Amino acid sequence: MTKKLLPAYATFAVISVLFAAPVAGQSIETPARNAHIVDLATGTVLLSKADDVPAPPASMSKLMTIYMVFDRLKKGSLSLEDKFLVSEKAWKKGGSKMFVRVGDRISVSDLLRGIIVQSGNDACIVVAEALGGSEEAFAVMMTKRGREIGLKESTFANATGWPDPDHNMSARDLATLSRHLIEEFPELYKIFAETTFTFSKIKQGNRNPLLYQNTGADGLKTGHTEEAGYGLAASAVRDGRRIVMVLSGMNSVRQRSQESLRLIDWAFRAFEVYSFFDAGEKVSEASVWLGTETSVPLHIERDVKLTLRRQVRDKLKMTVRMNEPVPAPIAKGTRLATLTITAPDFETIEIPLVAGTDVRKLGFIGRLGAAVRHVIWGPS
Repeated sequence: MTKKLLPAYATFAVISVLFAAPVAGQSIETPARNAHIVDLATGTVLLSKADDVPAPPASMSKLMTIYMVFDRLKKGSLSLEDKFLVSEKAWKKGGSKMFVRVGDRISVSDLLRGIIVQSGNDACIVVAEALGGSEEAFAVMMTKRGREIGLKESTFANATGWPDPDHNMSARDLATLSRHLIEEFPELYKIFAETTFTFSKIKQGNRNPLLYQNTGADGLKTGHTEEAGYGLAASAVRDGRRIVMVLSGMNSVRQRSQESLRLIDWAFRAFEVYSFFDAGEKVSEASVWLGTETSVPLHIERDVKLTLRRQVRDKLKMTVRMNEPVPAPIAKGTRLATLTITAPDFETIEIPLVAGTDVRKLGFIGRLGAAVRHVIWGPS
């Protein structure tokens, strides 16, 4: 049997399910070679372009190096005051630099800022050698830990993002990694919002263009090599709503800056998050056969909210499918029905509904009476 929910429910724009990762219909193009934009409140993907294709991530892969440090700090096996020795290899490394000197001992706090703010390749190698024994061994550790946190298309050959045919990440993986950094390490994550850092009397600015705009941005990391093009993994918060965006393969600093601003504004403007049901809330009810109650409430087990394009909010449809009457006895928590949610340009979502209470089976006399009533009056 299928039941439509009460008309009052249909006025709600969107429903999202926290245990699903729906994909919203996208209505915008981007010159980025790879793109992935997601609303963290619901896991809804707002823009997807070749986002599962492994590609050179350039310095955006430093986010995994940072994750490895944050993870140690959180577990207590490392402190911000600990100091790591600078090797000749780290000192000699080209590209973006923190400008460490051979033989110096640098605090983890400074090294993190050297990586996050200054994108220092030298700082990455100092960290890799301290935590892994060598950069190569650390890269193996990065790949293994990446798999453990859900990075399916990422393989690391170094700690810096230096070009290597065996060093690749997908845009989706970069977004997943960004989410882990944001949610697992809220205090340490604040470093990503710092716009300048001075080390060895050399002041350098954060390359994230969104930090200097009125966007709500507070992270994460840019990247550039000739093969990778210009990329950005970014996150911004507006009115308590957080978006994560990964773009790569753009052709200039200017295009990266303009496109990232355009798309982050679009993500907040074109979509909205709508809360619908709270965990444990009654959604509908089912009739009961031969039970001490004639009906049983159907409850949703988790919070339900969704991100959807605003112009299709009134086209949302919800139905409840079930086989009723449900024979007693019924145990609370038993799955009895399915809530189906559909909307234009949105993947259909199905959510289990469970019995909200126990319902005992009638005794012999009660069952006999119910059978007589059924014969005389038919199904109720």
